[in-house]
Amino acid sequence: MRWTCVAILAAAVVSAPLQGAGGVEVKVNEASKRVDVTIDGKPFTSYIWPSTLKKPVLYPLRTANGTLITRGFPLDPRPGERVDHPHHVGMWLNHGDVNGLDFWNNSDAIPAAQAPKMGTIYHRKIVEAKSGATQGELTVETAWMTPDNKQLLKETTHFVFRGSADSRTIDRVTTLTALDQKVVFKDSKEAFLGMRMTRALEQPADKAEVFTDASGKATAVPVLDNKGVTGKYISSEGKQGDEVWSTRGKWTMLGGTVEGEPVTVAILDHPSNVGYPTHWHARGYGLFAANPLGDKQFNEAKDFNYTLEPGKSVTFKYRVVILGGATTPERIEREYQTFVK
Repeated sequence: MRWTCVAILAAAVVSAPLQGAGGVEVKVNEASKRVDVTIDGKPFTSYIWPSTLKKPVLYPLRTANGTLITRGFPLDPRPGERVDHPHHVGMWLNHGDVNGLDFWNNSDAIPAAQAPKMGTIYHRKIVEAKSGATQGELTVETAWMTPDNKQLLKETTHFVFRGSADSRTIDRVTTLTALDQKVVFKDSKEAFLGMRMTRALEQPADKAEVFTDASGKATAVPVLDNKGVTGKYISSEGKQGDEVWSTRGKWTMLGGTVEGEPVTVAILDHPSNVGYPTHWHARGYGLFAANPLGDKQFNEAKDFNYTLEPGKSVTFKYRVVILGGATTPERIEREYQTFVK
């Protein structure tokens, strides 16, 4: 059974702040181009759309204890971080080849000559922001635009934020609607729901690597000091470490220790999603992404080019779970079963 996003309101509805420290507060600050989310009075994440980014993102993400789990660069660089892939910011959703335009790799670092090949996702409006005792909700509308300012897709995304003493969760339900022309998501490894993790949650590496994006640009990822680097991927299918990349699974977890705190981050796919179970674009250098739209790029026999006819929509549903303490695959499987119900 498919979920539906909340009804779009004619104007943004912003809830009053919660009384005291309890509950989930979703606070809109249009002037600063951000919506801040706190749980029990503690910062969790923010939905932001600064002009320096080419898409809105959730940034940063924190554990229930307040530990940062996403990379700071390029918005807030921290000592010892990698400075590759400046388009990897916080948590985002986009794609590397939409009607021939690259929405994934776009950033202020792109050479001017590459700009005509890039797409940009613009925040359009906050439809609803709602605080609550057990969860907070945010619905936004964005526009997927061509370099010549033509809109390809209307996006409506509904976020649900929850938390407990040792956990934080984000549900992201995104509906993409083609406007007056056919939209093709061409088979690409540069997609779809992505996060860039803090240095401690990278996997230890003993060699330099070079990664090539969808436009053919190569990015060198050098070897850094592995001190404090503790990340390890495990998928629902039992794959571990680098073996997770390109394989399919209904969920993948990334565990490690950040500033002395054991942390697990998991992305859960939903059975109603196109391409389920998703491929995992999970790189040891900290890119953690679910990509349901890249079959041939992930070593399968055929291309998977997903098409939206004019006026048609598709909805994708994901849950991100952030847990403190030691966590097992069995715990993530229970989280998954709760999600799909």
